[in-house]
Amino acid sequence: METIEINHFAADLLDRWDPFNHGPGAYETEIAEVITALHDAVHPSELAERIRLIYEQSYELWIPHEACMDISYKLIALKYGAGCPL
Repeated sequence: METIEINHFAADLLDRWDPFNHGPGAYETEIAEVITALHDAVHPSELAERIRLIYEQSYELWIPHEACMDISYKLIALKYGAGCPL
C-alpha cells in the first residue's frame, strides 16, 4: 500500500475512533499529528504513547493507555500491510 493510501485509511480510522465523543471531523489537527507519528513509529507501544500525548495535550483530558494501544495496533497493522480499516 502506498503512503497516500495509508494516510487516507489512517485518517478515516482515527476520525471514527473519536476518543472524547466530539463527533466526526473534530480531530483534524490531532489526526495529522498521529499520521506523522505513525510513519516514524516502529512499535505499537511507541505509537500509543505519542497518540496519548497528542490528544491529551490538545484536550487536557486523560485517555486510558489501553485505548491508545488498541488504535495504535490497528494503525501499525495498516502501515505494515497487515490490515485495512475499511
